[in-house]
Amino acid sequence: MGSLYSEHRSWLHSVPAAVKLLLFACLGTAQYWTDDISLLGMGAVASSILFISLGRAIVPARKLVASVVLASLLILAFHVYMQQAILGWLSVLRLLSASLLGIALTLTTRTGDLLNVLERLLSPLQRVGIKTERLALQLAMMLRFTEHFFVVWKRLDDAHRLRTGKAGGLRLLAPLTIHMLTSARRVADTLEMRMGE
Repeated sequence: MGSLYSEHRSWLHSVPAAVKLLLFACLGTAQYWTDDISLLGMGAVASSILFISLGRAIVPARKLVASVVLASLLILAFHVYMQQAILGWLSVLRLLSASLLGIALTLTTRTGDLLNVLERLLSPLQRVGIKTERLALQLAMMLRFTEHFFVVWKRLDDAHRLRTGKAGGLRLLAPLTIHMLTSARRVADTLEMRMGE
């Protein structure tokens, strides 16, 4: 499957996966402990600065970031229309911060490293009989397919743009859905074969 992981090294690549995951999880959660718009604004600015500081590593995620910005504008417009401008700004600032942190994590951390961290975090559950290896694998696969979704979307949009000169938009939903279902089935068959060995 395709990956958003960037081979262009940045300072964040050298930070251990466990440290990044813990830090970004804490920062993402902290945004929901306050409704202070100035604090959330500073958080969004800090997340943006961190993201931009990755330099060339952010190139693979340009379209993904653009889609997040577009979604944020639509959310804000909806709340303004519903006369809930403050709630709109709170939602947008949280969405931007969390998305930029998540994308930065994806760009600078290999899936295998994340899987190792998840297995270590879940290991205490083995004492109550839970098979943590499978649970960690499920979480890793969820993250991987989310990443793969945006990679495939970008490829389909690029191909459509080359053919027609226009963005694919909603026309890409059918081929995107078919591709994702095919990929999911192929991965499921592979996992079934390996686990049955």
